Amino acid sequence: MSIAQSIRAQIPPIHPEGYTFIGGFALASLVLFWIWSPLGWIGTVLTIWCALFFRDPVRVTPVRDGIVVAPADGRISTITRVLPPAELGLGDRPLPRISIFMSVFNCHVNRSPVTGRIERIAYRPGTFINAELDKASEDNERNSLVISTANGRIGVIQIAGLVARRIVSFVREGQTIGAGERFGLIRFGSRLDVFLPEGTNPLVSEGQTAVAGETILADLKLSDQGRTYRSG
Repeated sequence: MSIAQSIRAQIPPIHPEGYTFIGGFALASLVLFWIWSPLGWIGTVLTIWCALFFRDPVRVTPVRDGIVVAPADGRISTITRVLPPAELGLGDRPLPRISIFMSVFNCHVNRSPVTGRIERIAYRPGTFINAELDKASEDNERNSLVISTANGRIGVIQIAGLVARRIVSFVREGQTIGAGERFGLIRFGSRLDVFLPEGTNPLVSEGQTAVAGETILADLKLSDQGRTYRSG
């Protein structure tokens, strides 16, 4: 392998959703260079950041039946039990919920946490408060999916944040999707909530870093009482 091929292999591909934005940043940078060179360099840095934002790296997803993988890159901000949003149709009892916060530096391509059939897609307009706040789950713009599996139904919610202003979905109701397959993205900082079936114990901890399509959040076929963690 040549040096050029080796370098290209280390650069993740860009999702097509990002081409327009990257092109806009690049064009603006050229104009800024014409106005004043230092501004042009600032625009160049922002163009590189935009390209990194829309990166879409290859992921290696565990595919054993029952495994729930992270749908997003980011930090696991909260693990709790709350009532699922009414539009999910998951009942009126609290369910385990894992929330993943994506900063503007994370990859924002979202991947299915399980293999199954997309039973429902529900979009709800709303506000754009900080996605780390718990009330963002209720107040912010969101797009919800319910995925039916042989081991139960999983709710996945894309939540827009303070900077994010556009939720993009790649799937449709009735479609079969595999664990780790891309189902959408959110532009510029946001959060994803995953609702697990009753009795499921999360296998991750708050503060842990999640990798979309790779980090195992839970095992629907495992009667595990959970795990303990330490930081260091």
